[in-house]
Amino acid sequence: MKELLKLKKYIGRHKWKMMAGLLSLIAVDVFQLFIPQVLKLTIDALAGGAATSGLILTYGWWIIIIALGMGVGRFFWRFFIIGSARRIERELRQEFFSHLAFLDFPFFDEHKTGDLMAHATNDINAVRMALGFGLVILTDIIVLGVAALYFMFQISPRLSFYALIPLPFLSLVVAFFGQMIRKRFEHVQASFSELTERVRENISGIRVVKFFVQEEPEKQRFQESSRDYYAKNMKLVKIWGAFFPVIMFIASLSQGITFLAGGKMVIFGSVSLGEFVAFSAYLGILIWPMIAIGQAINVFQRGAASQGRLNRIFATKPEIVNRPGCQRLERIQGRLVFENVTFFHNGKSLPALKEISLKIEPQQLIGITGAIGSGKSTVVNLLLRLYQYQSGKIILDGRDISDYSIESLRAQAAFVPQDSFLFSDTVRENISFGRPELKNTAEIEKAARIAAVHEEILSFPRGYETVVGERGVTLSGGQKQRVALARALLMDRPILILDDALSAVDADTERKILTHLSSEFSKRMAIVISHRIFAIQDADLIIVLEQGQIAEQGKHQALLDMKGRYYEMFKLQQLERELATK
Repeated sequence: MKELLKLKKYIGRHKWKMMAGLLSLIAVDVFQLFIPQVLKLTIDALAGGAATSGLILTYGWWIIIIALGMGVGRFFWRFFIIGSARRIERELRQEFFSHLAFLDFPFFDEHKTGDLMAHATNDINAVRMALGFGLVILTDIIVLGVAALYFMFQISPRLSFYALIPLPFLSLVVAFFGQMIRKRFEHVQASFSELTERVRENISGIRVVKFFVQEEPEKQRFQESSRDYYAKNMKLVKIWGAFFPVIMFIASLSQGITFLAGGKMVIFGSVSLGEFVAFSAYLGILIWPMIAIGQAINVFQRGAASQGRLNRIFATKPEIVNRPGCQRLERIQGRLVFENVTFFHNGKSLPALKEISLKIEPQQLIGITGAIGSGKSTVVNLLLRLYQYQSGKIILDGRDISDYSIESLRAQAAFVPQDSFLFSDTVRENISFGRPELKNTAEIEKAARIAAVHEEILSFPRGYETVVGERGVTLSGGQKQRVALARALLMDRPILILDDALSAVDADTERKILTHLSSEFSKRMAIVISHRIFAIQDADLIIVLEQGQIAEQGKHQALLDMKGRYYEMFKLQQLERELATK
């Protein structure tokens, strides 16, 4: 249960509301304890011949007043306790999302989206149940259980002793089942994560599934995940299903002993009929706390298991953080130096980049090319501190990039990745994503014109107000890339990075876009990553990467004269273009 102690900061924010709820709940429990007393007085009056219509009417009014008090108190404890649990759920989910937003790329490389979604839904819901319903049950166990025992001993210590004989067995049952419930619930949650990821992956890739006619195989895979989730739930249900009958059996034993022993006491006159009825009523009240012990164990064990899973995420800290005393980087000049930079991905023995050294002057156009997996994208990821290199230095405007705050460093660059992500919103909102305050249509259209997508946007049913669908599904690959490019251009940042950002458009369109971009390139440092030589042949510096190392660097003609790797790539692509035009 120690995992739930992590919630004390949330509870502290709502302590007064929760205390008000607890007081209301205790009031309801106290009212409930008065009813057997009224029944005792009523029955003893009837059995002793002392009852009058006025007295019975008075007792009846007492019951009505107690019921009203219970109703009012029940409303307030639900409002305050359940309401506070909902507020804590909202805050916990918000903090969980905020924590995810600040974690590094390596974390998301290692964790599945479905698993994180399960944390944000099922796990947080289980924690809310522990804080709300669990707290109510625990209060009832303490207040009703202790008070009922007190009144039972007041009526007859001997009869109370008989009735409580089965209770030690209850403790053994709770201890035995509690740990098993928690372990099996953790397995259920893990299986739910896998099931969620399977659904998410298939919905996101539904077009690939259909293109390759893999509906049936994917259906089978989903059924396997679903069966696993079902099987783990059934293991939990078997334990949970056995838990309650055992507790109910123990409670029934107490009632049976009470009727046997209490009935004899009434016959021999050691206990009055009214006292016996009141004792039975208190035993009935005590049975709920006895049963509730099982529910409390279940709710708190589930909550603890889920909070434990959440705590593991919260305990994950970003590797890339601001250094103490780091400076805010204003608009840069753009002098960039890599000094023997080496980088390993987590768990990899071979470096993704090895001893990379290069110098880039302000307002230079840099081209980076190389085979797939040669480390092209990694260079810009390190520049933006999306990953942390293990050795060497990256110096921007005379200072190590880690001397600048992460936010201000990344705010210097507009980045267009190859896999362009669009939100399920309008074209206008997607282009102005980085500048949501922008209302100037002319600026948005200017960026779209440079990206050579303006005319196509106007042909859409609602122009710039057209909703592009989830991940831009209604647009072609080339259109998505160009909308993403327009989004980057609108940011007007001193570094522009295109990471194979035009790979989905044809060569002529790419050439047209690059021509439009030439004026943009002259205003800033531009880094263009491309496997197409003609897309970077006008660059001031071209870097050829091979297996994470710089194989060649220089201008286009100088590299051709070397007749090395760049020359081979150029000739091969030149031949491909000639064959394509025939």
